[in-house]
Amino acid sequence: MSQPIRLYGIRNCDSMKKARAWLDAQGVAYQFHDYKTQGLDEALLREWISALGWETLINRRGQTWRKLDPAVRDGMDEAQAIRVMLDHPSIIRRPLLDTGEQRHLGFSETDYAAIFGSS
Repeated sequence: MSQPIRLYGIRNCDSMKKARAWLDAQGVAYQFHDYKTQGLDEALLREWISALGWETLINRRGQTWRKLDPAVRDGMDEAQAIRVMLDHPSIIRRPLLDTGEQRHLGFSETDYAAIFGSS
């Protein structure tokens, strides 16, 4: 049997709420991982970076990004990004959906319908 579908993010995020509501309404079984309360594994983060790229994972529009020291923001490279994401997981764009075969970042009903074959 394939791996369970996992949804990563933060419980109170609006995009997360929309994604979870859509999955629930479609009857899609998934495991939710709140990395603000459950933490984030570095090996898993490195898998995400390999699949999606560290620049894609960083949410540059959020409050966490704006609160970073400007020197950290301006000097961001992959190693620095990993440290920042592990220390401040809320800087990661959400939701991150892992189907076991692919990883998808962000939520749109159209994309999720295509992923799960729903209308």
